[in-house]
Amino acid sequence: MTTPLALSRLHFPVTTLGPGSRIGIWFQGCSIRCAGCISADTWAQKRGMTTVEEVVETVARWIPHANGITISGGEPFEQPGALETLLRAIRKASQLDVLVYSGFPVENLEHHLRNMDGLIDALISDPYEIGSTQTLALRGSDNQRLHLLTELGKARLASYERPVRRDERRLDMMVDLSGEIWMAGIPGNEDLNRLARLMASQGHHIQTSQDRSNRASHD
Repeated sequence: MTTPLALSRLHFPVTTLGPGSRIGIWFQGCSIRCAGCISADTWAQKRGMTTVEEVVETVARWIPHANGITISGGEPFEQPGALETLLRAIRKASQLDVLVYSGFPVENLEHHLRNMDGLIDALISDPYEIGSTQTLALRGSDNQRLHLLTELGKARLASYERPVRRDERRLDMMVDLSGEIWMAGIPGNEDLNRLARLMASQGHHIQTSQDRSNRASHD
């Protein structure tokens, strides 16, 4: 029996979303739709349909070379059955730490977290707030909270409960088989706008997946 999963993308290595070289798994579909989200391409529902089993088969070859796994989106907890099945398979196949990003407040996830007890080592919760300051490590806005849920999570990620360092203000850049360029990480509020202006000054036009519904706050 297979478990359906709407998937945006997979990538290894990711070095900007947690310690070490990590396997990145991005779920597809999000109803929260935070203004200014840099991943508005992951909002649409029922795209990128695959199965948990196919995802596990793909990441299995990366596990021996990885230091951890980061799951984001999209909103992973809007596919709770697929998320739990994936987490159980990951836990069975490896001893890597698992960091999950969610736009929901942790108080809204208590039922899911009970069902997934011991499967998520660290959780970053709460929606991105476009008007918030952005000074904390691993977080897009300072209202977001880091929750250390296991001893492994505490050992691997407790050191990220601090201000972001200058050397962490960076992005991983990848090119897929179609030639599309995409980035992983947590850019500053103005970073993508600066990139667009730089490219324009050199005669290039880029279109990003950042939500523009509240663009005036950044331009």
